[in-house]
Formats: sequence, structure tokens, C-alpha cells
Amino acid sequence: MAEKFEVYTDAKGEHRFRLKAANGQTIATGEGYTSKAACLNGINSVKENCKVPERFEKYQDKSEQWRFRLKAANGQIIATGEGYSSEAALDNGIASVTKNAISAEIVEI
Repeated sequence: MAEKFEVYTDAKGEHRFRLKAANGQTIATGEGYTSKAACLNGINSVKENCKVPERFEKYQDKSEQWRFRLKAANGQIIATGEGYSSEAALDNGIASVTKNAISAEIVEI
């Protein structure tokens, strides 16, 4: 299985994407978009912005899980990560997003 962006419509009718690594694990998810075209633009934004390390905002949530937000140049959140147990694991997750997003194909499901 190759890395891919899965594009889908959620129960509310919003268009969303999730980035999956070659092993099938979801490593980033997008916000809800009102149109498929906007969702595809969001994916292209992830592909560009993941190349800039400063665009990843790292933080701990209320349950002390490490997470990231990938932001566009304008500060808008374009993707978020799953929870990680340590900052080192989070850094590996960010590296995986950077590695996989650039070459990921886009698949509608």
C-alpha cells in the first residue's frame, strides 16, 4: 500500500481528507470543507506547508498527549495529528507527515 490522501464526505456533508502512511496508519487529518475543490486545495496546501518545519505547531492536550497542528502561511490550521505519548514520538509523526504528504496520491473513497 502506498501513502495516500483519502478524500471523503462526512455525515454532515463536509468534504474531508486524511493522510495515510504506506502502512495504512492515519497520520494527519484535515478540517471540514464546504466543497471538494476546497478540500483538494487543502491537500495541496499540506503538500507545500509540510516542507516548512516552523509551520508545525506542537502542543500537549488536556490529557497530556502530544499533538501537532500544521498551519498555512496565513496561520490557518490545515491539518492536525493524532495523539502521541511523548514529544519524541510526535517528532517522528511530523517527520512521517513530511515524508509521506509530498508524494501521496489523492484517492476518493
